[in-house]
Amino acid sequence: MVLFTTALSALVALAAASPLNQRSTFAVGQTLKTTSGAVTGHAAKNRTEVSEYLGIPFAKPPVGDLRWKAPVKDCAAKFQSPDLAVGLSDANVPGIVLLTELMQLGHQTSEDCLTLNVWTKPQTGEKTKAVLVWIYGGGFATGNSANPIYNGEFIADNEDVVVVSLNYRLGVFGFPGVPGVDGIEQNPGLLDQRAAIEWVRDNIAAFGGDSKRITIFGESAGGASVDFYSYAWTKDPIVSSMIAESGSVSSFADPSPKDNVGFWDVAAKALKCPTAKENAKSSVECVRSKNTEEVLEAAKTENPLQAVLGHFGPTIDNKVVFGDYPERSKAGNFIQKPYMNGNNDWEAGLFILVGEGAKIKISAKVWDVFNAAVFTCPIQRAANARANNKVLNYRYRYFGDYPNTFLQANNKGAWHTAEIPQIFGTTASVSGTKDTPSEAKLSTLMQKAWTSFAKDPASLQKPPFNFPQYNAADGNAPTLVALGGSTNETHRMVAPFQWDVYCDAITSLTNTIPGGIQAAINNVASGGELGVPGLKTDELPDMKPAPFWTYSGDA
Repeated sequence: MVLFTTALSALVALAAASPLNQRSTFAVGQTLKTTSGAVTGHAAKNRTEVSEYLGIPFAKPPVGDLRWKAPVKDCAAKFQSPDLAVGLSDANVPGIVLLTELMQLGHQTSEDCLTLNVWTKPQTGEKTKAVLVWIYGGGFATGNSANPIYNGEFIADNEDVVVVSLNYRLGVFGFPGVPGVDGIEQNPGLLDQRAAIEWVRDNIAAFGGDSKRITIFGESAGGASVDFYSYAWTKDPIVSSMIAESGSVSSFADPSPKDNVGFWDVAAKALKCPTAKENAKSSVECVRSKNTEEVLEAAKTENPLQAVLGHFGPTIDNKVVFGDYPERSKAGNFIQKPYMNGNNDWEAGLFILVGEGAKIKISAKVWDVFNAAVFTCPIQRAANARANNKVLNYRYRYFGDYPNTFLQANNKGAWHTAEIPQIFGTTASVSGTKDTPSEAKLSTLMQKAWTSFAKDPASLQKPPFNFPQYNAADGNAPTLVALGGSTNETHRMVAPFQWDVYCDAITSLTNTIPGGIQAAINNVASGGELGVPGLKTDELPDMKPAPFWTYSGDA
C-alpha cells in the first residue's frame, strides 16, 4: 500500500509538472525548462496573450575552433528573451519598406548566431499544438530570424499553433565549400538547420507544441533548404510535413564543389592565405585565424545581383547535398511526407529592381527565361517527384499584387518574397500601409492554409480550401492553386500547363550552357546574356503568359 501510494503521488506530481496540464494557469512569458537551460519569455508586442521566447541558443557559438564545424549542442544555465529586432526603412514606397527588411539591408553580421525564437499561446486551444518551423531565405548569403516580417505572434494567436524561427550560418561561414579537411563541413549552414529542428523535437512540448506534428517551411534559399532536408534525412525525418516556397534543390544552381572552392580561393588570396588548391588544411587554418570582419570583406562580391542570388552556397558533400537528385527523385529517395510547394508569378521583379539600381541592363526576355529556369520549372520538378511517388502534394502559384507591396508605381506582379508577409500577417505592420479588403482576406486564407496543412495535411482538400492534389500526369487538369490577384476571390484552381509548357525548352536551353544554369545566372548577374551558343535574345520564346487576373484597385 505504501508503494502504491508513493507511486500514485509521483504520478500526480509528474502530471502537475507537465506543461499540458498547466495550460489553464500558464503565465505569459513564464520560465520554462529546456535542454538549453531555463528560458524566460515575455508578452508579444501586438498580441499580448502570446508568449514570445526570442534568441534561445540551440548550439554553441560557431566561433574560433568551431568555425566551419558541425554545430555543437549548447547547455546554458538561464536565458532571458530579448526584444524582437526592428529596423524599418525610411523609404516612402510600402513595397520598398518590405523589400528593405526582406533583404536585411543595413543589418550587422555575427558568427554567434545559432539561436531560435518561439511564439506560443498554450493557455488556450489545443492541448498540444502543431508546430511550424520557419527557415528564412536570402540566397544562403543574408537573413536572420529577428526580421519583423517573420514575427510569428499573429499566426500563433490567429491559428492556434506554435511558431518557431531559426538562424543558421550563411555565406562563407555556412557554405565554405572547401573540401578534404577533417572535421570541416562543406555545408555547416544546413547542419545548423537540422540541429535546430532536433532542438524543437526535444523541447517543444514545454511550449505546448506537438513533437509529432512539426512542419518545416521556408522561402527561396529557405525553400531550397526544405527540399535539401527532404533528401538528406530520410532515415530520421523528425518532421511530419514540409512547405517549400520559391525554392528547391535545383532552384539556383546544380551544386558544384568547383564553384564554391573558386569563391573560397578568391577570399583566401585576399587574406594572404594559401588557396585550397595549394593546401586545403593550411588554407582553412589561415582563414580561421582571421576575424569575422576580415573574412566577410575578403569574401564579398561587388555585384549586387550576385550578392542577392548568393555566391557561396550548398556544395555536394554526399552527406546533406547530393549530385544525383534526378535519380533520387525518380526512385522516391526523399522523405515521403506531405509536401506543399509553389512560387510567385513574377519572381524576377525583385531582381530586375536590384539590377536597375546597379545599372545592369538585361533584356525582358532573358528575365522571363530566368523566371522560369530558376523558379517555375524547379518547383514543377519537385512537385512532379512527389506526385509521381504518390506523396500527398499541393502546388500553388501566388499572384498577390497590392498597393502596400508595390515596388514601383507600375508594379507588374507578385515579386520574389512578396508572399511572405501575407503568410505571417505582417504586411501592414511592417509597410505602414493598411491591407486592402481583398488582401486581408487572402492573408487570412493563406495563414489558415499553411497552418491547417501543419495540423492535418489532408484537411486542405475540404472547405474553405478545396485544394486538389497536384496532378503531374496531366498539365491540363486544374490542380494548381492560384492564390491572390483577384478582388472577388482568394483562390481558384487552374491548369499548370500555361506556365510549365516552357520547362522542357528551358531544360534544353540551360543544358547547352557551358557550366550549366549556375554559369548562366552568374553571367546574367554580371549584365550579360544567358550564354546559349548560337542563340540570340530575340530568338527566345515569350516565356510569360498574359495574366488571367489583374489588380482592380479595391480600397
